[in-house]
Amino acid sequence: MKIDTLVPSVKLPLRFDPAVLEADLDRIPGERWTAHFNTGDYEGDWSAVALRGPAGAVHPIQEIAANPGTGEWADTELVAACPAFAQVMGTFRCPLHSVRLLRLAPGAVIREHTDHSLSFADGEVRIHLPVRTSSAVRFHLNGELVPLQAGDVWYLNVNLPHSVENRGPEPRVHLVLDCEVNDWLLGLAGLRG
Repeated sequence: MKIDTLVPSVKLPLRFDPAVLEADLDRIPGERWTAHFNTGDYEGDWSAVALRGPAGAVHPIQEIAANPGTGEWADTELVAACPAFAQVMGTFRCPLHSVRLLRLAPGAVIREHTDHSLSFADGEVRIHLPVRTSSAVRFHLNGELVPLQAGDVWYLNVNLPHSVENRGPEPRVHLVLDCEVNDWLLGLAGLRG
């Protein structure tokens, strides 16, 4: 099958127990959350915690930013304290680049925007695993509502226009993995053949 760069999303055949994931979420110290650096893309509180980032990063923004130099990636010390998140990361039999938790506070909005070079055709994809969410969270991708449920795993082609609104009373938190495309990942998404 030819890899179509405009495939907007694929629900992957993986599922993780939301209660176990939430237990790990509760292990993250409050002071580790850092405001997202793309301040022009959102209103309200959008913050992140790095679980994997550029090797040698010593500042939270460096941990969640794109790899600035060496091309090497390393887990942060938080992974050792979060066995469920470590299990999720270990499930992916492909090279992992950035892995982080993204939290969108109640009432916060991520304005429609596009990211770059994050599709199967680009060789690196963004995978979302909702840890804490509700039906009041609205994730639109390429003009369509994507039904992201806690514990499900999705490839989202964020090269396409996307936006998020948290209309609920609780923070929405996703585990977001940037993965290098290989045969295993293509097969998982049903795009190999």
